[in-house]
Amino acid sequence: MAHRAYLDWNATTPLCSEARAAMLAAMEVVGNPSSVHAEGRAAKALIERARAQVAAALGAEGAEIVFTSGATEAAAMACAGRGLHCAGVEHDAVAAWCTVDLAAEREGRVAVPDPARSALQLANSETGILQDLPEGLAVSDLTQAFGKVPLAFNWLGCQMGLVSAHKLGGPKGVGALVLRRGVEFDPVLKGGGQEMGRRAGTENLIGIAGFGAAAQAAARDLADGVWERVGELRNTLNQALSSQGFNTISVGNSAARLPNTLCLIAPHWKGETQVMVMDLSGFAISAGSACSSGKVRASRTLQAMGYDETLAGQAIRISLGPATTQDQVLRFAEAWGREYKRILQRVA
Repeated sequence: MAHRAYLDWNATTPLCSEARAAMLAAMEVVGNPSSVHAEGRAAKALIERARAQVAAALGAEGAEIVFTSGATEAAAMACAGRGLHCAGVEHDAVAAWCTVDLAAEREGRVAVPDPARSALQLANSETGILQDLPEGLAVSDLTQAFGKVPLAFNWLGCQMGLVSAHKLGGPKGVGALVLRRGVEFDPVLKGGGQEMGRRAGTENLIGIAGFGAAAQAAARDLADGVWERVGELRNTLNQALSSQGFNTISVGNSAARLPNTLCLIAPHWKGETQVMVMDLSGFAISAGSACSSGKVRASRTLQAMGYDETLAGQAIRISLGPATTQDQVLRFAEAWGREYKRILQRVA
């Protein structure tokens, strides 16, 4: 296990030390955040501190942060019953609530004719492709972009945003819906006054504390140029793979992308088989978003971009993070190329 390389950061990230420390401290706080006594106020203070940390990291000061169990719940809160439209490149958590009828170009970009009735992600989890959000957009999934590229919710022009803690070094099972001040929606979970009456249920104090600390740490790393170094590693990996002379397709290579993401199509080699082979070789990668991996189906994102079902089923996603090393990406390129050569020799 010592030589394994984790190259699936878009699926989930390792828990950062700041989040771990904040969560351990929160475990010592006994109060219910809705209680008015001293113990309850101490718990409430932790939540409000985390709310301020997430807002600052998102550039969302003055907006409203509603803590949820994750971006999937936030998507339901933002999209349910609103008759929104989206493209096939959206995450299933958003597409499930929308009419999927917006077109994506070959490079993944999406035109939005009616922003007020549409949802559009800022960054795609499989390809890393970034979108230009139109003014007045109803909902944007900010999950993959948050912490990896500079962004300010107050300047994006959207009414609601979705974020998740475990994509930027926080714990799993906590996220947030971000609301432009004055935007209203019908709560999905009712029965209590928590989160300003917008999300009933006792707050996940430990997870929220970890989310706030992780968001603050992610903003620091972004400002310190950590993700620029990750981008250089991604380019090194891309070059190491392309220099082997295979007839592969690097999806979105000419588009603006997240600095850490490489989506690669290898003809004649199924994506899920690539994942298994590379896992046995000591590398963790994926064949699409983590929520759809394992379902043995071609990428809906790539098909929406115009790739046929066969090619879409031969794609993998390699996503790097701050802990990734040059040795790891070069070892991956060598191991992957060796295995792909064997596949091509069989089909020759």
